[in-house]
Amino acid sequence: MKLIILEHYSQASEWAAKYIRNRIIQFNPGPEKYFTLGLPTGSTPLGCYKKLIEYYKNGDLSFKYVKTFNMDEYVGLPRDHPESYHSFMWNNFFKHIDIHPENTHILDGNAVDLQAECDAFEEKIKAAGGIELFVGGI
Repeated sequence: MKLIILEHYSQASEWAAKYIRNRIIQFNPGPEKYFTLGLPTGSTPLGCYKKLIEYYKNGDLSFKYVKTFNMDEYVGLPRDHPESYHSFMWNNFFKHIDIHPENTHILDGNAVDLQAECDAFEEKIKAAGGIELFVGGI
């Protein structure tokens, strides 16, 4: 693990976005080899997501061969609720890039059996080959 200390949120956001961009580009994903990215929600990653959207819009990065797994979701909150993490990710990131919806994975906080939902989620991560890069937030 690296510890990078920067003075301003905008600097940290840009550093993180560049790191993610470079890792995806170096991986050289394609139809037979997806880059698997673990993502956080909340306010911490918003600046990073905005920079990643900017890289996509500038033609510097594609998410066409990226799969994502989000680490959390509220239990009991409908996925279309404005405060659900599902809504958060779509409104703040996914709908602005070229990722295929079937390649985005967010837990179902309304599953009848939450343990089974978590177990199935872990299996999806294994089937994807594990997480190449997991981004954390505070």
